[in-house]
Formats: sequence, structure tokens, C-alpha cells
Amino acid sequence: MNFSTTQSTEDTEKKRESDPITEKIIGAAIDVHRILGPGLLESTYEGCLVYELQIRKLKVESQKSLPVYYKDMMIECGYRIDLVVADQIIVEVKSVCSLAPIHEAQLLSYLKLSNCKTGLLINFNVKYLKEGIRRMRI
Repeated sequence: MNFSTTQSTEDTEKKRESDPITEKIIGAAIDVHRILGPGLLESTYEGCLVYELQIRKLKVESQKSLPVYYKDMMIECGYRIDLVVADQIIVEVKSVCSLAPIHEAQLLSYLKLSNCKTGLLINFNVKYLKEGIRRMRI
């Protein structure tokens, strides 16, 4: 039996996924969702999440401009990242019936354009927030 090998592989995967900053972000989002519940505007959740992240002493930038570099030219296309936490994690806040592939594609594009490696897609319009969280890495 290779149960111990399987177990250690699972532990390694969990450690790889575990990150103290993303865990704090998720904890903050859970607090916001616990208090407000589903059904509000994205801007409401975003503002409350910023507040919760600041309480946790995390650096957070809201609605950060994201230019596109095409060949040798910077093009200001009007893209805005909902939140950038600790200069390294992008958080996209949603309040939709269900997350769609386009939402994941948007976050992946933002990760590539920003050179960030980790992103969280958080949909607050769910009964249980854990059902609305997608962690993505490039």
C-alpha cells in the first residue's frame, strides 16, 4: 500500500495552496459575507472587504488601474483591478448568480498583465461563501 505516499502528496498540495495572506483575505471575506449575506452590489462587498483587510493590517489598493503594454506602447484601456493586496494578490469581487468561465478568464488575464502570481475570485452572491471562492495561480 502507498497510503503514506498519497497522504504526503496531499499534504504537499495543501501546503502549496495554503498562503497566510490569501487565508487572511478569505477570512475577511467570510466575515463580510457573514454580516451582510448575499444579494448586495459588488461595490458594497468591495468597500467592506477593504475595511476588513485594513483591520488585519494588510496593504490594500482598491480599483487599481491596469494598463496594457502592447509591443513598445502602454495603452490605458480602462481596466481596473478590484483589489490588490500586499502588492501581490489580486482579488476580483463578484455578486452574480454563478461564476462563469469569463470571470476566471478575466482574473487570469489580470494576473498575466500585472505580473502577480495569485488571484482570488470571490462571489458574494452565494449561500455559503466557500462555494463562491476560486483561488488561481499562474
